[in-house]
Amino acid sequence: MQLSKRLQAVARLVTPGSRLADVGTDHGYVPIWLFEQGKILSAIAMDLRKGPLERAREHIQMHGLDAHIETRLSDGLDKLLPGEADSIVIAGMGGMLVVKILSQGQKLLSSVKELILQPQSDLDAVREYLHRTGFVIVKEDMIFEDGKYYPMMKAVHGENTDDRKIWFLYGRLLLENRHPVLKSYLEKEYDGCCKLLEKLSRTSTEAAKHRCEELSEKKLLIEEALVYFREAT
Repeated sequence: MQLSKRLQAVARLVTPGSRLADVGTDHGYVPIWLFEQGKILSAIAMDLRKGPLERAREHIQMHGLDAHIETRLSDGLDKLLPGEADSIVIAGMGGMLVVKILSQGQKLLSSVKELILQPQSDLDAVREYLHRTGFVIVKEDMIFEDGKYYPMMKAVHGENTDDRKIWFLYGRLLLENRHPVLKSYLEKEYDGCCKLLEKLSRTSTEAAKHRCEELSEKKLLIEEALVYFREAT
């Protein structure tokens, strides 16, 4: 089983020896790869859609893993029972959907040891949700693949002090570890902000003025984040 760089990075965050629940499993690649690598004991591959779940089932059968990886039709965590999984993976979804899934399944999260999350957007909303609900981010990674940036994180139960806005936006551990992919992302975002601000400054509409205010705030936050990388030089 070959995984993309993104999914390999997600899989590496899973603690060895876990029982996995892969939410939105799609083709079932992550649980198959983890089991074949000897990293997990078992898995439940879950998806809301029958089509992707059937494809996952076919791939699991092709690899002879029916006895170790179960497929389950489920809206988020709805069909997962307390105590069935140690590690939950939610990858490749929008951040607000990740928050919704975790919120709706909050009652069973106390029985889970870790969350492996790879939101496609609204990273700050996901990190803020973890902060509010008693999870602390203990590992973060960021991958650049096929022209896109993919941040991801591992969160466990614990006391959380990650309450600065730039930490919610860009990740405290990514910043403190001066992650090179984050640096590339911040520089690209900063350049984009500057160019758009220059363009909008020539427009006098109220909408342009409001957008300039938003971009100016974003620019300041990026500058604050980039300080971490200048300190390292």
